[in-house]
Amino acid sequence: MSRTALRICPLCEATCGLVLTVSDDRVTGARGDRDDVFSAGFICPKGASFAELDGDPDRLTRPLVRRGDELVEVSWDEAFAAVAEGLGKVPGRDVAVYLGNPNAHTIAGALYAPLIIKALGTRNVFSASTLDQMPKQVAQGYLYGNAFAFTVPDLDRTDHLVSIGANPLVSNGSVATAADFGGKLKALRRRGGRVTVIDPSRTRTAELADCHLAPRPGTDAALLFSVVNVLFAEGLVSPDLGGLAEHVTGLEQVRALAADFPPTAVAPYCGVSVTDIRDLARSIAAAPRAAVYGRIGTSTVEFGTLGSWLIDVVNIVTGNLDRPGGAMFPLGPTAPAPRPPKPGRGFTTGRWHSRVSGHPEIASEFPATALAEEIDTPGDGQLRALITVAGNPVLSAPDGRRLAAALDGLGFMLSIDPYLNETTRHADVILPPPPPSQAAHFDVVLSNVAVRNNARYSPPVLPLAGRPGEAEIMSRVALLIMGAGLDADPALADQQVIAMTLAKETADPRSPVAGRDVAELTAMLPPGPGYERRLDMMLRLGPYGDAFGADPDGLTLNTVKAAPHGVDLGPLQPRIPAVLRTPSGKVELAPQALVADAARLAKVLDRPPVGFMLIGRRHLRSNNSWMHNLPALAGGTNRCTLQIHPDDAQRLGLAELALVKGPGGEVTVPVEVTDTIRPGVVSIPHGWGHDIAGTRLGVAATQPGVNVNQLNDGSYLDPLSGTAVLNGLPVEISAAVRPG
Repeated sequence: MSRTALRICPLCEATCGLVLTVSDDRVTGARGDRDDVFSAGFICPKGASFAELDGDPDRLTRPLVRRGDELVEVSWDEAFAAVAEGLGKVPGRDVAVYLGNPNAHTIAGALYAPLIIKALGTRNVFSASTLDQMPKQVAQGYLYGNAFAFTVPDLDRTDHLVSIGANPLVSNGSVATAADFGGKLKALRRRGGRVTVIDPSRTRTAELADCHLAPRPGTDAALLFSVVNVLFAEGLVSPDLGGLAEHVTGLEQVRALAADFPPTAVAPYCGVSVTDIRDLARSIAAAPRAAVYGRIGTSTVEFGTLGSWLIDVVNIVTGNLDRPGGAMFPLGPTAPAPRPPKPGRGFTTGRWHSRVSGHPEIASEFPATALAEEIDTPGDGQLRALITVAGNPVLSAPDGRRLAAALDGLGFMLSIDPYLNETTRHADVILPPPPPSQAAHFDVVLSNVAVRNNARYSPPVLPLAGRPGEAEIMSRVALLIMGAGLDADPALADQQVIAMTLAKETADPRSPVAGRDVAELTAMLPPGPGYERRLDMMLRLGPYGDAFGADPDGLTLNTVKAAPHGVDLGPLQPRIPAVLRTPSGKVELAPQALVADAARLAKVLDRPPVGFMLIGRRHLRSNNSWMHNLPALAGGTNRCTLQIHPDDAQRLGLAELALVKGPGGEVTVPVEVTDTIRPGVVSIPHGWGHDIAGTRLGVAATQPGVNVNQLNDGSYLDPLSGTAVLNGLPVEISAAVRPG
C-alpha cells in the first residue's frame, strides 16, 4: 500500500518542497511539490535521492560505545550512561564542541546545540563557519552591528546580478536560500536583465551569464575596491545612496581608501583588464536595480572579510542596499519581532582568546583550524573531551591527519551523527539521530536568508519506531551535563527555555507580550513535543506572529501546519534603520578593523604571481562531505579530479595522474584537462578522502577521492574572521605515475 507525504528537503540550502512516496513504512521515491509556496516543484538530484539517503543501509540505527579498541552496538540506556560517565570526568570548560554544516538544516541543530554549549559553560566552540561564511558574518557585524543581519540578492526583482565566488546553478544557492536559483537567473535574463559572474573557472553559472570575468584566485577584494574607485572617480555613486544617506556614516573614508586601488594598479594583480574593471563598475551603476552577491570563493581567501565587506560597500554606494531588486535583509518567521530602532552595542571580537595560538574569539567561536592544537598541546586548559554534532572536520578542515591523531589522544569523545565516518570513528560514544523521514522539519536558520519570506513546517513522515529523535538525544545530553541525571525528562530542557524566554519577553517593554503573565502564555502553547512548543512560542513572538492572541491573524505553529504547502509571507521589505544595532544607530561603512585591513591589501598589489593557485569547486550531487555514500549521487560529473587548463597540462606533461604538493602535504589525484579553468589555476573539490580504515561508508569507499584539505596546514587564515584560506592556496603540480 503506497501513500504520499509532504516534506521539506533538508539536503541543501534551497529547502525545496518534496512529495515523498511511502510504501511499507519506508520512503521509496521523491518528486518536487508543485504547490510549495517557495520552490514551486523544483527538485535537484540531491532531493530526488531522498529515499536512498533515508534508507541508506550504512546509517547507524543503534548507539555505538567503545569497548577496548572496538565500537560495539549497545542499548540507548547504556549509551547515555557512557556519556554521563565520560563527560562527568571532565570539567565543562575543558570540553570542546564542534558543529558541522548540517546543523543549519535541522530543528535540533538550531534549537538544542546551543543548550549543550551553555550547559558546558565552555568557550571552546568550533564549527564549519570558519571554513565557510564567517567573513560575511564579521563584515555584517561591523557594518550593521549584528553578525546575523544577512543581506541576500532580491533575485525576483533585480535587473543586474553580479555573482562573485559563487556557483549557484550547482550549489543551489548558499547564504541566499532560493529554490531554483538557476530558474530565477533565467527569468532575470528573460525580463531584459543581466548576469555577471566573477570566478576563475567557467562554471555552469558562468556559462549562463552575459559576462564572465576570471580573476586570479583570492584577488576579489582588490577587484571590488577598484570598482569602488571607479564609482567615485566617475561620479557614479548614488547621490543619496538610494535614500539611505542619513543612515550611513563613513562614506568619505571609503572614498579615501579606494583611492589606493585604481584599475591601473589593480588589473595586473587580479589578472582582469582595466577596461573590464571599469565596465563592471559602470554596468552596476547603470542598472535600475542591481545586487552584488558573493559566496565561498570570496570568503575562504586571505582577504575574505574585506571582500565580503566590499560586496556590501558596492551595494551601498550604488544605492542598492535595502531596496527592492538590490541586496535586502530577509525577515524570517522565527526572528524577533521588530522593535523601535535604537543604537546597539555593535560588534566586537576578541572577548577571549584561544589557549595555544591566541586566536581571538569571533562570534563566540575559535577557528576550526585551531582545534587540533588545542587538543594535542599540553598545558593548563588543554582540551580533554570533544562533542561533535553532524560534523566531519577530519575531512572538512585543514590538516586532517593531525586532527585525527589529536582525537585519539582525547580522554572522551562523543559524536551525535548518523554515520561511522572519518571523524566519528575516533569517538567513544556515537548517538545516531533517526533518518529525516522520522523527524519534523522547520528551517529555523535558513528562513533568515531566504530570498522570499515564508514559513513551512513538515511533520514526521514515519514514526520513530522505538528510538529517540535528535531533539531528545541532544536534550538528554544537555541535561546530563547539567547534572539532571539519566532519568531526567527530556522535556525539562524545553520547559527551561520556554520559561526563560517568556520571562525575558514579558519584562521587555518593547516586546509584543510586555507585562503579560508567563503562566498564561505558557498555557497557550499547544501540547506536543518540546520542539513544537518552542517553535510555536518563537512564531507567536516573531514578526508575523499572533503575539499570543493579540493579533488573531498572526502566525502560530497551528496556522503553519494548516498550510501544508507553506505560508507565503511576501517579498523582502526594506528594514533600515530597524535592523541596525551599531553604536551610532547607522550603517558604519568604515569600521576601523576593515580600514586597517585595507592597508594590508594595498601592500600586496605588487606581489608577483606564484606558480599554481588551488581552488575548490561545488558538485550538484554532493554537499561538502555529505552524500558520497549514495549510489544515485555517486556517478556523473560528481568526481574528485584535478581540473587543469590544457596549456598547463601539456607544459607539465600531465596524463592520468598528478602529484599536488601544498604547505600541509601532498596528494595524488586523477587529471581532468579542461579549458573552463584559468591557466595557472587548478581545482580539486572539497569533502573527499573516504579511504580511511575504520569507517562504515560502503559506497563512498569505492570512489574515495582525495582529501584536498590535507594540502593545507591550517596556518593560512583571514585574520579578521579566523577563516581558513581554502581558495587561492599556492601548490606545486607535477606528473605522477599510477602505482603498479
